[in-house]
Amino acid sequence: MDQSKTIKVQIINAFVANNKGGNPAGVVLNADELSIRNKLEIAQKVGLSETAFVSSSKTDAFKLDFYTPTKQIAHCGHATVATFSYLKQQGLLKGNTSSKETIDGSRGIRIIGENAFMEQRAPKYASLENYKAAILKSVGLDTADLLPNTSIQLVNTGNSFVLIPVKTTKALKNLKPNLALIKKISIELEAVGYYAFTPTSSNVESDATTRMFAPSYGISEEAATGMAAGPLASYLYDVMSIDKRRFMIQQGNFMDSPSPSLIIVDLNIEKGKITQLMAGGKGVVKEELIITLDQ
Repeated sequence: MDQSKTIKVQIINAFVANNKGGNPAGVVLNADELSIRNKLEIAQKVGLSETAFVSSSKTDAFKLDFYTPTKQIAHCGHATVATFSYLKQQGLLKGNTSSKETIDGSRGIRIIGENAFMEQRAPKYASLENYKAAILKSVGLDTADLLPNTSIQLVNTGNSFVLIPVKTTKALKNLKPNLALIKKISIELEAVGYYAFTPTSSNVESDATTRMFAPSYGISEEAATGMAAGPLASYLYDVMSIDKRRFMIQQGNFMDSPSPSLIIVDLNIEKGKITQLMAGGKGVVKEELIITLDQ
């Protein structure tokens, strides 16, 4: 067999909580010779929400390309955390700072202990009042189910997500996602998907628990979404006036097959405004797959 047709893919769970749960991503090193067609085929055969392909970069420490089973995307939080955790564990990352080149520019990476953090941009907000009724219908909620004094908003720190503030954990758990309608609305809004959340009580080690739906990217529900946790932490600070610099975001608890995850988001605040944020967590290698390309 032609060796170039055989690709090793590391399956790494990112954003694990106590080394359990997390969101699995595929990671392929030395991907310089792989074509776009190759990468899409590998992502399809791996079958996870995202697979990261690592190649050499002229501008940054590494070049990362992210593919879902259906398309390439600009950024992926859990696949970035998975990649840099793995690079650090393999001794391929020297020091505690690094960077990634993506199709949407460069981003900084920081290693703190066993956690890998990725840079996200300052948040941008857009009102979704005109879409409110349709969004509520698409997840089986009424206006009364929303947190008081909040609103559904489109928030972007690199990718756009529809943030839905839900009043209770019970309502969050009992969402009835209409994936076809969520897909339609997400495409219209140029959003990755929905990030529904509810704040957690003060005796819990997190600030919010969440659910993420991105059917337009082939994701019915995801266990951990770093690129959505950044917008949420920004929303908690800017919209809900929770004055913290570090937010702990839970995800994955209410999936059909629960996979509890923990995403840490650190905000950089200057004169009361978020200028930058870093979202991160820990990655743990679960298995290695051997993928044979068709052509």
